[in-house]
Amino acid sequence: MIKQTKTFFLNGQEYRIYKRISLNELISYFDYNSALLVLEYNNFICNKKNWNKIFITNKDKIEIVTIVGGG
Repeated sequence: MIKQTKTFFLNGQEYRIYKRISLNELISYFDYNSALLVLEYNNFICNKKNWNKIFITNKDKIEIVTIVGGG
């Protein structure tokens, strides 16, 4: 059985995956603090409540912007 490779782009960098993963799993894998970020999925801001329902497909473009406080 040949596994289907999917290519996606995260913050402009190309990645390949071999299994089905959700946006939430991706955020956890890269150790982002989900409380302090905005996620853009294929040019649309993605609501946090949908992160478990959206699975990465081939050629997806994901941008993650982290919020940093300062003073």
